[in-house]
Amino acid sequence: MTHVLLIRLAGPLQSWGTASRFAARRDSHSRPSKSAVIGMCAAALGLPRSMGLEMPKQPTETDEPGKVPAFGELARTVFGVRADHPGTPVRDYHTVGAGTYPLRPRDLITDHRRAAAVAASLDTATGDRFGHHTLTGWYGAPKKIAADPHSGVLISGELTRSALITERWYLADATFLVGLQHESDSFLETVRQALEHPRRLLWLGRKSCPPSGTLGLRVVPGDLDTAFRTHRLLPVAHDDTDPTRRPWAWFQVPPTERGATPVQDQPVSFDALRPEHTTRWETRRRITIDADAAQWKDIIL
Repeated sequence: MTHVLLIRLAGPLQSWGTASRFAARRDSHSRPSKSAVIGMCAAALGLPRSMGLEMPKQPTETDEPGKVPAFGELARTVFGVRADHPGTPVRDYHTVGAGTYPLRPRDLITDHRRAAAVAASLDTATGDRFGHHTLTGWYGAPKKIAADPHSGVLISGELTRSALITERWYLADATFLVGLQHESDSFLETVRQALEHPRRLLWLGRKSCPPSGTLGLRVVPGDLDTAFRTHRLLPVAHDDTDPTRRPWAWFQVPPTERGATPVQDQPVSFDALRPEHTTRWETRRRITIDADAAQWKDIIL
C-alpha cells in the first residue's frame, strides 16, 4: 500500500527554474519542479548536497528505525502537484554592475591601471576631498582574480566591466498542493516533520522566495489521484474563488503512459558544482474534488 505526503507551497513570490542554472533570461515554470521539491525536503532533513542519489534497496523489517533517509529514497518518490491557485507571472528587469563609481585611495594603491586611468584628474585635483575621482565602467563583481605584477596585491583581471542585464520571472501569490507518494508512511512522516522544523533554510525555487505558513500538511493512505480528489482547495487570504472549480494537476507516470510528456527535472545529483538531472514523464488533467472532501484545519497562511 502506498501513502502520500501532502505539502503546501505558498508565498509572495515563487520561481521554479527548469531550463538552465543561470542565463540572461531566467524563466519560471508554471508549477514546482520535482527537483526543487526534493531539494527542499533534503535541505529540511539536513542532508549534504554531496550525498549520492543512488536508488536504495526496498526497506525491510531489519532496517534501522528512524534512520535519516538517503537522497535516493526522496528521488524515487512519485511526484504530483495540484495548482490550487496558479498565481500571476511577474517580470523583474534586473541590472548589476558597470556605471561610474567613486574611486577609493586603496584602488589606486593596489591597481596601477586605475591609477594611470585617472592620472590627469589626480594631477589637477585641488582640495582635500577624494571622492570626485571616478572611473567609468569598472564597478561590479571582480573577475579573473590574480596578483598585480607591480604591487603583488590580488586584483581583478578586467579593468572595465559591462553591466549584467537579466530578465527574471516569478509567480506571485501562487499556492500549490504537492504530493510525494511512497510505500513507507513513517518515511513520509519523517520528511513532513522536517519541513516544519527544517535544519536548513528553505525557499520556493530561489533564495529570494521564502515559503509562508505551514509546509508539511499530512500523510494520507492511497495514491496521488485519491489524495488530490479527497482534499479541498488550499485556503488563501481574501479568497473569492469558486471552491468547486476543477484545478489542473500533474502526475508522474511511466513513459509508456498514454499522453505522457517528458520533463527534465528528475534529480540525479545536487552537487553544487555539477548538478545533474534526467528525464521523467508526466500527464496533466483537471481534478474534480469530491463533495465530501476533507477540510483544511489549523493551517498557518
